[in-house]
Amino acid sequence: MNLPVIILGAGGHAKVLIDTLLRNSVSIIGLTDMKEETFGGKVVGFPVIGPDDELLQYPPESVQLVNGLGSTNATGRRKLLYEKFKQMGYSFLTVIHPSAIIAHDVHLAEGVQVMAGAIIQTESAVGENSIINTRATIEHDCVIGPHVHIAPGATISGGAVLGQGTFIGVSATVIQNIRIGEFATIAAGAIIIKNIPAGATAMGVPANVFEKNERLEKNPY
Repeated sequence: MNLPVIILGAGGHAKVLIDTLLRNSVSIIGLTDMKEETFGGKVVGFPVIGPDDELLQYPPESVQLVNGLGSTNATGRRKLLYEKFKQMGYSFLTVIHPSAIIAHDVHLAEGVQVMAGAIIQTESAVGENSIINTRATIEHDCVIGPHVHIAPGATISGGAVLGQGTFIGVSATVIQNIRIGEFATIAAGAIIIKNIPAGATAMGVPANVFEKNERLEKNPY
């Protein structure tokens, strides 16, 4: 569908998405944001039309959405925003930078964002609303769950499985066949050589689990 898009969020990640969308000749209506001081302003030349609910004036069949929220160490807000508007009948555009390299048999679910210079190798799959950020590498046979953020320069080696909501920090490395549980956080620069349980935070070289959050069942955010 060649529908115009509205970007949810008006921060740094949204700016990068605008560049990618323009490179793909996608028409942009504007952005929403929850900070009142941004209303009526512009981001890279495009208007901030108001809070998120302002887009309800556009019927779901008339636009597609792009999730412009980034995440520095947690993915929960992106997940909540995506699910809120999916339940209202809106669809999310899958965004791929022209410089990304994606094998022919890779499966990308709805709303995935593959940024500049990223690589996704053969027989891998990426779940809905996930970010494969700048120069991140996903090797062969990986399974990336929904609502995951793999930060710039991170490397996920062959056969790894990342549960939903996982955050992989800048330049972190996950070796082959590792399993990372849902809503885990991997610190920037960490090297993961053993499985990481759900809800855990890991850091270091090699990484150790230094915190396991009790938030998982009640509220993973």
